Amino acid sequence: MRNGVHFISGMPRAGSTLLAALLRQNPALHAGITSPVGGLVASLLREMSQRSETSIFIDDEQREAILRGVFASYYGAVHPLRTVFDTSRMWCAKLHVVAGLFPDAKVICCVRHLPWVIDSIERLVRQNRWELSQIFDFDPGGTVYSRADGLSAGNGMVGFALGALKQALASDEADRLLLLSYETLTSDPARAMAAVYEFTGLPPFAHDFANVEFDADEFDARLGTPGLHKVGRVVRTVERDTILPPDLWRRFEGGSFWREPAFNRRGVRLV
Repeated sequence: MRNGVHFISGMPRAGSTLLAALLRQNPALHAGITSPVGGLVASLLREMSQRSETSIFIDDEQREAILRGVFASYYGAVHPLRTVFDTSRMWCAKLHVVAGLFPDAKVICCVRHLPWVIDSIERLVRQNRWELSQIFDFDPGGTVYSRADGLSAGNGMVGFALGALKQALASDEADRLLLLSYETLTSDPARAMAAVYEFTGLPPFAHDFANVEFDADEFDARLGTPGLHKVGRVVRTVERDTILPPDLWRRFEGGSFWREPAFNRRGVRLV
């Protein structure tokens, strides 16, 4: 990992896969969907904590070296000369760990108007009418209301991401964050990507927004959620009506907190 590492985090269904697909067009970069690295880091932090009696033999310098070694071992052999963008919603919650491991790393936080995030997941559920999704623990019951409750709960797919992002925006490490909105990425991808390159200090690259390729079909099938990481060939904004009931839309409509100065006191840039 001679050319460093940056991170993609933020909300689900907010453009992280599209961002990774575009970054992959640049031969100097590597990016993808959620990697195993975040989970490995979390597991190692747990095993090196005081819950284990053997933690007495591990000091902070060793913990740091071990965690950095996870990145080097996972990416170093395959992408030794590329700058890596590792994806996980966990990174916003572990921004202090990111800062300690990689002082120069930046985190691109993908955001999207909250009701459209709920709508997008619900639409996937209904499109895959013959499949049950791991997102909802393969539960055959439920309604759009119970699914929205589960998604927005503190440990839910959406609720965790929102809590982690709020934590990151208020943290001492907020200066390493860039908020990238789905709306900008799909309507003005050239401006969005220029902002990413500028923020990370990487040389600009001419992306082809009419020929985007990405394949995670096998991964999505194992989750019982085909299309979860599907990316259209052409980057564009698709206008459509919501499938959320009006009261559910209103419930989440005020939840896009990153637009509010009170939640962005440290002046994190929103593109």
